[in-house]
Amino acid sequence: MSKPKVFVGRVLPEGGLEMIRGACDADVWPDELPPSREALLERVRGVDGLVSLLTDPVDAEVMDAAGPGLKVISNYAVGYDNVDVPAATARGIPVGNTPGVLTETTADLAFALLMAGARRIVEGADYVRAGKWRTWGPMLFLGHDVHGATLGIVGMGRIGQAMTRRAAGFGMRVVYYDPYCNPEKAPFLNITVRCDLDELLAESDFVSLHVPLTDQTRHLIDAGYTSPDRLGAFGGSAGGLLMGAVANLAPDDLNIHRQLGAVIALNLVHNAQEEKTIP
Repeated sequence: MSKPKVFVGRVLPEGGLEMIRGACDADVWPDELPPSREALLERVRGVDGLVSLLTDPVDAEVMDAAGPGLKVISNYAVGYDNVDVPAATARGIPVGNTPGVLTETTADLAFALLMAGARRIVEGADYVRAGKWRTWGPMLFLGHDVHGATLGIVGMGRIGQAMTRRAAGFGMRVVYYDPYCNPEKAPFLNITVRCDLDELLAESDFVSLHVPLTDQTRHLIDAGYTSPDRLGAFGGSAGGLLMGAVANLAPDDLNIHRQLGAVIALNLVHNAQEEKTIP
């Protein structure tokens, strides 16, 4: 009996790839960059399964190019913004993803970005590499204290709660805002709920965004929240740090922050290409 044909959109960690190759006739895209649209449409022809990544827009055209034999789409990602789920449902194709597997890992990276931005680690490293460092100075890359500061978390899901646990180790006060405001979470997590985003921004030294990218959350934090008269929401006169696991800043707003001297650390999980993916 022949093995089912599967197209894998990128080289994956060997443990998972070995399982796929053992059970399937796997065609693995070998390049570091994702396949082009034309290459994707060509490589999926006649496959039984598709292992897609968040950089692969899987819409009705891709499904139809694969043909009626396409039985499953496995998305190598926690989210599935890149997959047209209604189109798959209409064709009777189940779509799988990997929820939860990167919760702690993402929180690790998000808190690392917070620390790096607050203590100006990247700026300092660039300064040294450029040969500008001569000696220590009391005001040189002074940065902001993390311990004892107030961390505002927008989105108290799995990753937001993981960030709360990390903040506790630094003695931070945590306030959170979530569209599905649930005050009952607050006592359990030892945090303070804020059912209004403006209220959270007004009292936070650091803001961490952990919300899915949707039409409602796109550009959630924009120039309206980062004008000079509102910089206190991001850490006082020196600016502060806006740190997002979902980058909701409009690109033009980055220039505003540079002009104002704000310190920004962004974990960019969507880029110009992803702006074209299926909502």
